[in-house]
Amino acid sequence: MNASNILLLIIVVQLVSVNLAFEKTQNVLSKSKIIHLNGSIGPESVAFDPNGEGPYIGVADGRILKLQLGSNNRLSWAEFAVTSSHRRDCTSPFAPKMEHICGRPLGLRFDTKTGELYIADAYLGLQVVGPKGGLATPLVQKFEGKPLVFTNDVDIDDDVIYFTDTSTKYQRWQFLTSFSSGDTTGRLMKYDKSTKKVTVLLGDLAFANGVALSKNKSFVLVTETTNFRILRYWLKGPLVGTHDVFVELPGFPDNIRINPKGEFWVALQAIRSVPSVSDSKFGMFSYNPQQMGDEGELHPTALKLSEDGRVLEVLEDVEGKTLRSISEIEEKDGKLWIGSVVMPFLRVY
Repeated sequence: MNASNILLLIIVVQLVSVNLAFEKTQNVLSKSKIIHLNGSIGPESVAFDPNGEGPYIGVADGRILKLQLGSNNRLSWAEFAVTSSHRRDCTSPFAPKMEHICGRPLGLRFDTKTGELYIADAYLGLQVVGPKGGLATPLVQKFEGKPLVFTNDVDIDDDVIYFTDTSTKYQRWQFLTSFSSGDTTGRLMKYDKSTKKVTVLLGDLAFANGVALSKNKSFVLVTETTNFRILRYWLKGPLVGTHDVFVELPGFPDNIRINPKGEFWVALQAIRSVPSVSDSKFGMFSYNPQQMGDEGELHPTALKLSEDGRVLEVLEDVEGKTLRSISEIEEKDGKLWIGSVVMPFLRVY
């Protein structure tokens, strides 16, 4: 069999794998309810506090907002916290040139015991703010003397905080360059609250993104966006300290969140394009940066996985007309709260 036939065979196998993963798909996300942000944009992550209040979201101008019921019995967004003290020139909804000054909160997680909110800010590192909100306190901004470049997501296990640094080369505003360059400098890291020690658990990751601890805390998952997969790092058991591939995906994964049953919701920003024969990586899918931008055909997808990585449910907005971007799915009381890094609203399904 010559090289061309081998390449064609690999392409067919990959396409079949993608189709099988979507056998149980439901084109329903376009029917989800919109909750407007009243001038703000980009609710990347969604979190509820230990009392069940919220949701809380981080938006593009550097603030963290809380949805609450006002005196007129109407829902409204109130400022809960900020990640930067330099707020003078931080305008709503978005000042791209000010992101590194105003901060850009991405991943959000509450400590269920203390009520503290842990924040992965793309420019300002790992932070925490108390139950009453206000200005967040930096926890980790450097590692081995070098600044964190692109802090992305976070999860909590009692005294240990797991978080991702997407790249050591490219900041958030350069994410398309990180994609197209094939950058593999991402890291899964942990912060010990008692010792304040920071450790790299996994390095050389391709756009390290979402983080989620398993229900029994035996492993932690991390999404590799540009490798279209989720890795599993073992924290307990005979495989402790090693990692493996949890699942290969048919699209670009963003955040990953666990539900009360221990299943995982994964947000896919877009589905992989048809493989290109001219791709320099033999048999790999080509990447079109427009799939993740404002142009081109998007295909936002919510994927539910079992504890062992099996596909349980697939929810889509096939045409991407009403839900053009999806970054996170947070399940609470039977509802799915859907975040987006670019849209001016939350969606609830």
